[in-house]
Amino acid sequence: MLSKPLVSQFFDPKGFVIVDRVAERFGMSKQQFAETIGVKPETVYRVTRVSAPKTQARATEMLEIVGRITGWAGGEKQAMAWYRAEPIAAFGGRTAESLVKEGKAAAVRDYLDHIATGGFA
Repeated sequence: MLSKPLVSQFFDPKGFVIVDRVAERFGMSKQQFAETIGVKPETVYRVTRVSAPKTQARATEMLEIVGRITGWAGGEKQAMAWYRAEPIAAFGGRTAESLVKEGKAAAVRDYLDHIATGGFA
């Protein structure tokens, strides 16, 4: 799991996600990062848009979910691969990424909490 200090490395002193840092850490372009959180690519290139509440919320949700599964997945990049591509049976085969894009990150976090406490997938 991403430790709290590691997750905090993705935020600036004002609490905003630093897109360049996240993209570099996970080996993706800024455009791929935008796609991963469900915003238009130009959003991550404009300061006013990247700091918008919706953009920041989606980026934070993605980081929280990836952080929760890093230990289970075997590393950060594997966790990101799971987030983007692994179908979750409990959600009709949808991925964590697709659920976050629809504003359902809380359901994914609840699901991961359920699994972590010994619940069935």
